[in-house]
Amino acid sequence: MTDLETRPARLGAPSLRRAAPALLGYAAVRALGLLTLALWSAARDKSAYTLLTARWDALWYTRVAELGYGYEVRLPNGDVHSNLAFFPLLPWLERLLAGATPLSYADAGFVVALLSSLAAAWGVFAVTDHVHGRRAGVCAVLLWAVLPVGIVQSMAYSESLFTALAAWSLYAVMTGRWVTAGLLASLAGLTRPVGLAVVAAVWTAAIVAFARDRDTAGGTPFGRQRCQERADGALTGVGATGAHRTPAARRALGMLLAPLGVAAYVLWVGHHTGKGPLGYLDVQAGWRNGFDGGYAFARFVADKFTSFPSALAGVGLVVGVGLLVWLYVVCVRQRQPLPLLVYAGVVTALALCASSYFGSKPRLLMPAFPLLLPLALALARLRPRRSSLVLAAVAVASAAYGAFWLNGSGPP
Repeated sequence: MTDLETRPARLGAPSLRRAAPALLGYAAVRALGLLTLALWSAARDKSAYTLLTARWDALWYTRVAELGYGYEVRLPNGDVHSNLAFFPLLPWLERLLAGATPLSYADAGFVVALLSSLAAAWGVFAVTDHVHGRRAGVCAVLLWAVLPVGIVQSMAYSESLFTALAAWSLYAVMTGRWVTAGLLASLAGLTRPVGLAVVAAVWTAAIVAFARDRDTAGGTPFGRQRCQERADGALTGVGATGAHRTPAARRALGMLLAPLGVAAYVLWVGHHTGKGPLGYLDVQAGWRNGFDGGYAFARFVADKFTSFPSALAGVGLVVGVGLLVWLYVVCVRQRQPLPLLVYAGVVTALALCASSYFGSKPRLLMPAFPLLLPLALALARLRPRRSSLVLAAVAVASAAYGAFWLNGSGPP
């Protein structure tokens, strides 16, 4: 029997008291990362705050917040970098906060990122606690915090905001709150194009629930019905006390709401550019970005093996992709709830199969937190002293790498 079958589903969000160890540990890891970045940057006569709030994508978001859409940069090779590539929820929040406080747009972006990262950590805890229990939830949050690219969680980027919305939408799905799940999925779709992954998770879980209701209405005997509910709970993460008693109308409303955010922005861009529903793809093409099934990334990795020094990087990339595949297989074998499998699978596929910005792929994979659940479960089974030592060592390495990374020449 799975953990979901032996433990009743928690229908309310985990209290702050229950999540406190995870959130305090998360805050400590992020503080270590920021302190290390500040010291490293000061040694190089750079501003850590500028690196966090006024470089790379953060600049594009603040320009949208301040000036709206329509800004673009035309490069000598003919490429056009338009700010229409950046989804609107983060700059909307920056504008709202800057308008209500003395903060600048960059300051507002930093505040939104910090608050969103805490909300994301709480959401990661809620999902993992629901599936594997409190201790695994704490480990999952700390693992998400100590990712090599974890410093991005404190940048004026949209990853933390998106992860928060995605995690809580998935939690709402697994506890049968379909309208909430749909609303949060819609907001996630206004944050990043990978919001499609949240939509796919909501729709898949809802379709499974509708199919189960149809089978039950067809006269399933009581004993078979109970077995079916337990099996469906293992697939969807929703027990008999959750989605099984949810009115079909609320489930359908959740499905209807989920894609509205991403659809509204993509259609607006198409109208704004005069190129119809595919206008957003043209905007991405101006950045030399698109979806090619991973062909360009495979060529990028293969090119690394043309010389000895770069071959080491190629080996690292192959190992990294292999680790992602292995983690996903383990998630399937551990019967992770279906919404989590769908979400993590789509996020991973979109990140690996994008045709450009190969150095940003670790950052693009950061929202795929369900891939960390097998590692969190393994850590939770260790003695507390041993798991604490492992996490502390990785946190130090992550802080050092984040400081080194942001003080480099390229975008994260």
